[in-house]
Amino acid sequence: MGYIGPHGVAALHKYKYSGVDHSYVAKYVLQPFWSRCVNLFPLWMPSHYSIFSPDNAYGFHFLVMSALLGYIYSPGLDTAPPRWVPFAHGLLLFLYQTFDAVDGKQARRTNSSSPLGELFDHGCDALACTFESLAFASTSMCGKDAFWFWVLAAIPFYGATWEHFFTNTLILPAINGPTEGLMLIYVAHFFTSIVGSEWWIQQLGQCIPILSWLPFISGIPMYRVVLLSLATFGVIPTVTFNVYNVYKVVKARKESMLLALAMLCPFVALLGGVLLWDYLSPADLMRNYPHLVILGTGLAFGYLVGRMILSHLCDEPKGLKTGMCLSLVYLPFALAFTLAATGLNDGVPFVDEGLVLLGYVVYTGENLALFVENPSTYGDTCAQNIALALH
Repeated sequence: MGYIGPHGVAALHKYKYSGVDHSYVAKYVLQPFWSRCVNLFPLWMPSHYSIFSPDNAYGFHFLVMSALLGYIYSPGLDTAPPRWVPFAHGLLLFLYQTFDAVDGKQARRTNSSSPLGELFDHGCDALACTFESLAFASTSMCGKDAFWFWVLAAIPFYGATWEHFFTNTLILPAINGPTEGLMLIYVAHFFTSIVGSEWWIQQLGQCIPILSWLPFISGIPMYRVVLLSLATFGVIPTVTFNVYNVYKVVKARKESMLLALAMLCPFVALLGGVLLWDYLSPADLMRNYPHLVILGTGLAFGYLVGRMILSHLCDEPKGLKTGMCLSLVYLPFALAFTLAATGLNDGVPFVDEGLVLLGYVVYTGENLALFVENPSTYGDTCAQNIALALH
């Protein structure tokens, strides 16, 4: 049995994307630039028809290249790469933002907009959180704290997807992640190419002497100041905004807010499971294997986002989606393995935990790949289901 039933097919025929971007930077600076860029693409080039399609996937590939550069020159995310590497990170992120924005314009220009395009576009964006977190971690030399940069990218992304599910409109405030957020990041990359990555591990008072008088935070490494600032002034207000908007819709429809909040459970379980695994592990996973932890968790996150978007496209009932929990199946086994090593073998793992983490990446990657394209496991493929439903 495939993902989409008769009700979903009918809903797909009626679905129309709705989005609002209140960013002044996007409206007056970037949109004119993107409108010029889209004319560089020929009309025969379709937009976002699959994860390997021209516009959006090219942009996604830029971030994969960026993460690979970070791995090559900073394998533990705690050594300074050559200064041209942060510059490359910034340039590749700028290209990703440009191609991602041009993608939608190309779809409208070629009359190829569809729910399938939305699914793959936002799916690529969800995975982009993973690869850019790894790239920025190599720039800022933050080591095991790289995971928290991913968390701060994933939480508002998931919150926006969850809000979109209920409001049917993707609302981007005047200052938002896809526009100003990405601009700040690639400016930080370019800045680092001038001052060097070592700047980020210095204390705030050393990096910005004028702020050395501040109590408590003046002795904190610069990258942690950025983490705290992002959480305080970016993520918390954004999530509050998401919850408030969903609450208004749920209240107006006289539905259950508990059912709405239940849809957040798989994401909370994912974060909690990974953090517990790291806490219990004698191998200090996030310090010794930051790329594997973030990549595996990011692939699981991509599946969660994809399933929620598909549920929205097909107008499925609100509430906990048990199918989303497929991406979490590996975590209980990993935790059991760690507990067994701690209790039965004096804290020495029976198998190198790097291999267990590699298995985590393989499982979450395969689960995401099957969701996208494997007919032997899911009946018709997700892409085929949507494409056939629209014809």
